[in-house]
Amino acid sequence: MWSLKSWQGRFAPHPLPPGERLRAYAGWCNAVEGNTTFYAVPARETVATWAAQTTPDFRLIPKIPKRITHELRMSGAEEELRLFLDAIEPLGPRAAALWIQLPGSFGPGDLGVLSRFLRGLPTSFRYAVEVRHPQFFTDPRRLEEVLAAARAEWIPFDTTAFFDRPPTSDAERDAWTKKPRMPRRDTALTDRPIVRYLGRDDTASTVAGWQPWVRTVAGWLREGRSPTVFVHTPDNADAPELARRFHAEVRARVPGLPPLPEPPPLPVDEPLTLF
Repeated sequence: MWSLKSWQGRFAPHPLPPGERLRAYAGWCNAVEGNTTFYAVPARETVATWAAQTTPDFRLIPKIPKRITHELRMSGAEEELRLFLDAIEPLGPRAAALWIQLPGSFGPGDLGVLSRFLRGLPTSFRYAVEVRHPQFFTDPRRLEEVLAAARAEWIPFDTTAFFDRPPTSDAERDAWTKKPRMPRRDTALTDRPIVRYLGRDDTASTVAGWQPWVRTVAGWLREGRSPTVFVHTPDNADAPELARRFHAEVRARVPGLPPLPEPPPLPVDEPLTLF
């Protein structure tokens, strides 16, 4: 989520080599989702370039590959897990948590599998789990117990604002068929909660929908927690700017919250001349 085409020339210089795009993104935000790792294990050399483009306090949350979570369903995946952990090792402290996204078919009856998987993971990383089966939200106690035993966090993916009314754009219509209908859940299990929020193409609707999260995140900060919040819209065209606006709203309630980095100015093309 740091090389979206629509961001080039707006949030990042254009043209910009792929090996510099994360550095440009890090001038706007201090955390990013590592969604590409869900589809393929990156080369260790590639991950080393991610580390080189960011400071040690930058938070990158890579998703564990779907080969492990969706195809093998966390059973018999020792070699695949070893390859993934070796690939992301160059991130060092930047790997704020490893993101375990489970399929919607993974329900309460599968918690024994998740418990065994979490117990077998190295303690050198933090872990955060995203579930999509509706029964986990009607009765969360057993999942919370499994996560607490492994000191893992539960990642909520709040899509309530998005599904509040029918789509009005092509991007919203596309997301309407692909995104899960997830309730808002604001219970933190660890000192490092992670939130994923999906708004609308319309900025006013997105901002209105995140107001409960502003209050929740401010409360977490006052409790001494260190949350990470990701702001999405159907096309993500304005996501870096929206993330900064969300941060500013939280900071207005918690003045001690450090500011985000100040984005460097984009280069201005020199005028053409005949001489």
